[in-house]
Formats: sequence, structure tokens, C-alpha cells
Amino acid sequence: MPAKKVILVFSYIILTIHSSFSQPAEEFDICVYGGTSAGIIAAYTAKQLHKKVIVIEPGNHLGGLTTGGLGYTDIGNKYAITGLAKDFYRRIGQHYGKLEQWIFEPGVAAAVFQQYISKAHLSVQTGYQLQSVQKTGTRITSIRVQKGTASLLIKAKMFIDCSYEGDLMAGAGVSYIVGREDNNTYHETYNGVQLREKHQFPDGIDPYKVPGKPESGLLWGISAEQPAAQGSGDHKVQAYNFRICLTDNPDNLIPITRPAGYDSCRYELLLRVLEKRPANDLWGFLKFDLMPNHKTDINNNGAFSTDMIGMNYNYAEADYNTRQQIIAMHEQYTKGLLYFIGHDNRMPVHLRNAMLRWGYPKDEYINSGHWSPQLYIREARRMIGAYVMTQANCEGREVISDAIGMAAYTMDSHNCTRLVVNGMVKNEGDVQIGGFGPYPIAYRSIIPLATECTNLLVPVCLSASHIAYGSIRMEPVFMALAQAAATAAAVSIDTRSNVQNTDVKKVQQLLLQDPLVNGSTPEIIIDNDDSLHTKVTGTWKRNQHGSYGPSMFTSENSNDEKRSVRFEPVITNSGTYHLYTYMPRLAGMAPDMTITIFNGSKSRQVTVATASVKIEGQTSGEWIDLGKEQFIKGKGAYIEIHGKGTGITIADAVLLVPGE
Repeated sequence: MPAKKVILVFSYIILTIHSSFSQPAEEFDICVYGGTSAGIIAAYTAKQLHKKVIVIEPGNHLGGLTTGGLGYTDIGNKYAITGLAKDFYRRIGQHYGKLEQWIFEPGVAAAVFQQYISKAHLSVQTGYQLQSVQKTGTRITSIRVQKGTASLLIKAKMFIDCSYEGDLMAGAGVSYIVGREDNNTYHETYNGVQLREKHQFPDGIDPYKVPGKPESGLLWGISAEQPAAQGSGDHKVQAYNFRICLTDNPDNLIPITRPAGYDSCRYELLLRVLEKRPANDLWGFLKFDLMPNHKTDINNNGAFSTDMIGMNYNYAEADYNTRQQIIAMHEQYTKGLLYFIGHDNRMPVHLRNAMLRWGYPKDEYINSGHWSPQLYIREARRMIGAYVMTQANCEGREVISDAIGMAAYTMDSHNCTRLVVNGMVKNEGDVQIGGFGPYPIAYRSIIPLATECTNLLVPVCLSASHIAYGSIRMEPVFMALAQAAATAAAVSIDTRSNVQNTDVKKVQQLLLQDPLVNGSTPEIIIDNDDSLHTKVTGTWKRNQHGSYGPSMFTSENSNDEKRSVRFEPVITNSGTYHLYTYMPRLAGMAPDMTITIFNGSKSRQVTVATASVKIEGQTSGEWIDLGKEQFIKGKGAYIEIHGKGTGITIADAVLLVPGE
């Protein structure tokens, strides 16, 4: 931790220690602030654990980015996605007729979250903005929220801040930071100012309104500041954008029109990039990922795209009205960019024609003009808590023992500044460093210091350095951490303990034994790295490229026909299980693989044609259906993958889903 804590002023919440409100407070066990994906999962978990819960969402949109257009899920490694987070993507899969689905339409995600809300009969209050936080000592006693002229006083035993901004955390007087630490703060190498090669302008792009004439002024969006030292800290925040849902279905399409306040000068840099680096299609400068039913999840791509670089520095600590102005500015910029691509005569004609095929979908975001109301708040406040996750955790050089979730994505930061370097326009701040496996996230990183607050958990704006947060900040991870936070809050209530001395082993046990928080039999996953439940025969190598979990076994072109990997599940409940094996896609794979399934009394063989494996989205593999099997409790069951003939055979993991 740094020698000096950073506490930034939360400008629009008045912290009052003694409340004089005359209105009686509504009393709950747990108050969840923020109706994001994490907020819904936290509240559902708490309700399933028999706690009285309320969700306060300052806006009118539920589900955060998961329902806000981010349908091309940032996964990293499916091994890291557990519990209700995994259940969410399984429910999405049910909608599309699959085991699980990571690519989906916003409306489908919204319907799945509504399933959790309805099943648990959650009390969800939207449009109520935080006005004040009342504390007695280190405990939050109540919060005041307001919607127009109506206000609520919410009293709870435990509070969970699931907002992207960390408003409740800040209002409670908890230490936090906005921006990037100096690399020296946590002995990191990818924090602070980073002038790197990804999403970067090619050399030679002139930054001035009149090329070659500095006196004409800089083009829109370029900062006049001088480049800072590599790795130095500042208070800049990585760029925000919208994840854009469009459609090319003529029957469901609303044409993209010129937005109010449109200014084509904002997009001059795109023309200069295309002149230097021509694009064959829209994918050349838009991350144009396709969703089901002719829809998209468009993200930033390249030097000039949907990221509004440098325009969000004030967002994290701004009041609600200022935030709305920043959001509106991003919406205007993004809609203007789409219109510019399709209608400006200076754009190459093939790109204009390609853009004109697309429009806003009639069946999405019906209450917000068919445009997502959720700006992608990639990073805002970050708590300085009981433990700070850093680059060392991501890379496995520092491993914690109080794990309550996992992350697996690359250390990912979008650009923070657009400036002039050696007379050329350049972007600064983009980092994309991977090459490491799934790693655990500390319970201590979602709780404040004991001297600051003892009944608050923060699973979204958690305690992490800027670059470590860049790996952790993915929607499935937020959901998993939220489930852990709600479980810890329930354990704290039951044991009358503060969050700092909650029995973490009890929390870990509950997450493991009842991952869906409904008393059902947990599914069984055996990874090849589980040496207690795998038996290897013959020659196999460990391969980390695209594996489920830390590694997979591969074997190829061997004369040893007795090569096999046997996965031996512990069957605690007899019954029907649906079987799957995990199949990454590697070059040179054997045309098929043979699998023997022994259920405790008899065996059968399954042959899987590897060419039939279809892998979609940001994942390197898929679960392959092996059919259903009736397993007998404690009878030595196994699933054995055989290596035969030429080509690569993969033995990575097996999954047994009960009750199907």
C-alpha cells in the first residue's frame, strides 16, 4: 500500500454523523446501491440467504453494461467464471438453445436479470440518487436517497456498493483513488503513463487543422500538453464509450440520422488515418462484433474510433447533473461518428455504403430512443482497501489465501490522452498485456480499512491498482465478486461481526457448496490440473495456449496407442448427469477423439469429430456435449479421453451437470 492514502472529496454528498431526519427509516438487512449486473446478483444472493434486501439504482436502467450493449463478453478464461455469474450465461444459453452463451442481445440479458428479480421478489427502487450517508463511528447506519421531491431513508445492517462510480463508498468516507498510480507505488511496470503500439496512430499523421501549420491550432480531441514520463502517475481515466447495438435487418431498422449538435470537424482525424491506412471495411476502425438476430456489439478499434479520449476525467467525482452532461456528450459524439461514416462525402464510398446498411434496432432500448442508456464506465473510483490487488497478483507472482473469486482477462487499459509527439498525433494509455492464467481475488480487496468503515463491501470499485483493475474489471467477474460480497454480508449479520473479521473460510465454503444459492447439487468440474482426480497414461504435454484453467494436456503423433487421460469424478449423489468435455481449437488437431464413459456399472464410447467444434466470442474453447449418463454414487466412475493416431488430441476438462 502507498505510504500516504488518497482521499478525494465527494462533492455532492454531505456526510452527516448524527441524523435528525424525522421520517422513519425503512429497515433492511442489506442495502445494495447500484442496479448493475453486480447489484442484481448481490441482491438475489442476499435474498436467497434469507435476508431482507433493497436495491437502490440512481438511474432507470438495470443490469449495467451487461444489458447496456456489452453482448460480446470479455471472458479471459471460463475457468474463472463461477456461481451465479456462470448461471447467468447458462440462462442466456437456454434462450439460444445452448449450454451457455457469451454473445447475446441486450434485451435477452435484461430478461434474464428480470428472472432473478422476479424469483427473489426483490425490492428495486430506480431513479433514487444518493444524497447523504449517516455513520455512527465506523458503521453506516442509514443513507438518504432522493427521486425528484420524494426521498427515502434506508437503514441497513450491511451495505454493498455495486455502482460503477463508487458513490456510496466515497460518501462513507472510505479512501479511494481516481487515475493511475506511478509504477513505483506498487512496483509495477504497466501502470501510469504508457505510450505504446496498440490502438495507435501510424507515424506521420499531422495534428493541426491546416496540415503543417501549428498556428492553425490542433484538431478536435488533441491535447496541447507535453508527454509525461513513461510510468508516471496522474489522475487521468481511461476512455469511455458506448457499446453500440445496431441491426441490418430492414424490418427492425431505424435509420441513423444527423444528431443535434453534429460537428463533422470532430472526425477529421478519421479521414487522415484512412488516408494513411485504408480500410477495406468497417472493421478497420470499429470492433464490429456480430450478435444473434442481425445485431451488433460495436466497440472501439484502432487509433480513432468510438472511444472519446480525454473527455471523462471529471466523471468519477462529478454530481449527477454533470455526469448526465458527460454521458450526453459521449452519445452525441458516437451518434455523430456513425452519421459521419455513412454520410460525409469525404469518406470512401465503400465504407459509406457499408454503414448505410445499419441502423438502430426497433426492439432494443424502447424507453431510451433505441440507444443504450448505459455509458461504458470502464473505471472511475477505486477503493484503497484492506488489500490492493496489483500487477503481481495478475501475473501470479503474489498469491493470496482469502480468495472469493477469480479473474483471467489481460491487463487492459484503453487510451487516456491524445496528444502531439514529435509533431505527430499519438494516443497514450492503451495497455494490453496477457499471457497469464486465472488468478484469485482477495476478500480483503472488496472491504475498506477497519478504521474507515466496518459494514460496507465494494465488489465493483474494489481495491486494485489501475493496471490490475484493467484485468479484473469484467462483467462476469463483477457478478462473481458481488455474490461473494452478499454471502460475506450475510455471514457477518449472522455472526454479528464486522466485514473485516468475517469468517472468510465460511464464505468460501458457502460459495463452493451452494454456488447457485438454492440448495441444488453443484455441478462437477474436473480440470486436467486437478492431479487428485486425473490419471495420465502415456506421453502427454502441458499446453497453456487456450486452455480451460491453467493448462491442458495435449498428445500427438505417437506410436503409443495406450495414451489416455482419465478424469475421475467423485459422485456424491446418484442420478442423471449431462456430460461435457472442454475443447479448445488448436491447429493440427486429430480429426476425431474417442472418449470412454464409465458410470459405475457399465461403459460406453463416444466419438467427437473435432471439425464440428464451433467456437464463438472471446473464448478459445467450448463445452462439447457427450450426452446424458446415469451415475452411481461412489462407484468409481470415470471419463477417459484416448490419444490415438496422428494429429493433436486434447484432454482439458470434463463437466457433469446434475439433474438434466
